[in-house]
Amino acid sequence: MSDERGRRRTAYEAVEDPVTLRRLLEATLLLESNLQLGGLLSHIVEEAKSLAGARYAALGVLDATGMEVVEFHVSGLLPEDEDRLLEGHPPTGQGVLGVLIDDPRPMRTRNIGEHPASVGFPPGHPPMSSFLGAPIKVRDQVYGNLYLTDKIGADEFTPDDEAVIEALAVAAGIAVENARLHGRAGELAVYEERDRMARDLHDGVIQRLFAIGLSLQGLTAAQAGRAVAGSIGAVVDDIDETIRQVRATIFELGNEGRGEGIRASVLALAEEMRPVLGFRVTVDFAGPVDASVSDEVAEHLLATLREALSNVGRHARATQASVALSVVGRQCRLEVRDDGRGIIDRPAPGGGHGLPNMRNRAETLNGSFDVLQPEDGGTTLVWRVPAFTNLGPDRR
Repeated sequence: MSDERGRRRTAYEAVEDPVTLRRLLEATLLLESNLQLGGLLSHIVEEAKSLAGARYAALGVLDATGMEVVEFHVSGLLPEDEDRLLEGHPPTGQGVLGVLIDDPRPMRTRNIGEHPASVGFPPGHPPMSSFLGAPIKVRDQVYGNLYLTDKIGADEFTPDDEAVIEALAVAAGIAVENARLHGRAGELAVYEERDRMARDLHDGVIQRLFAIGLSLQGLTAAQAGRAVAGSIGAVVDDIDETIRQVRATIFELGNEGRGEGIRASVLALAEEMRPVLGFRVTVDFAGPVDASVSDEVAEHLLATLREALSNVGRHARATQASVALSVVGRQCRLEVRDDGRGIIDRPAPGGGHGLPNMRNRAETLNGSFDVLQPEDGGTTLVWRVPAFTNLGPDRR
């Protein structure tokens, strides 16, 4: 947040009028209030219109991709005009508005219709001439744009107007980021509750299933004939599969409407590799992996898993393999284990088995990669990285 305080000071330093500066500070203080995001953004739009002397003002919030407008707040239109335009011709981020999305820098123009990117106005839209826009962003993350049109009493907006809306855009960016961080915290709370349910289930139902399985195994060895023993063995296998499915179901609680996370991607990849391996891979999860693993880490993790399972299929001569993905604290751990012949000849760096690639991916994320060969045979690959990793200086 210190970076944003610096940006606010820089924006406010360009504002010389004490009355304007006081109103900007009052708008910023609303960030500490309990006002909902929509109400706060609407207030910022009103203040921008008033302070810059504009006839119309609007604020567009972008989606997670930063390419499409998903929320729009306007000021200056008659209520019936606003309803008709937003329902019939909602803004999509085209034309001059799209320029701000593609190149998030403040922009002023005397006549919006004469701008090279202008695509005109939809039917029923009031005529507009002068234009002033500023991106709503925090660090390098763009959350939307603040727009003003039709400077009252002048042909165009001034540099002072630009300084004012830049300061308000900073406040709007902080408000949007805070709202999304609170939303993420709510998701984490859901995952924590889901994990608690998983532990409770493990202590109850799953332990009961284990006990039944052990009893059946005892009958197989001591009492049953060969034919019955085979049937009981199949029942034991079914119980093991039920345990895995119950665990997966618990971890999927609360996922409706949240889109596919790393958990779903890992399961899909394991199923995709089934023809290559010739058998089904056992997959286990521990901890809030969907909530905790960042997109950057997920991309490297899935590539590593694909490489590891491909190696098992091509080289290991295995009959079984398992994948375990866990998040404990801030660390993400991926383990791939097989019962194959192990790594007989270690490849030279950069070639064979893809091990250097997996190691490089871990090291890129400030993590580690180990190849273990248990005494009972097979190979275990352990890939550990921070669950959240900022890549490159522009993301620090």
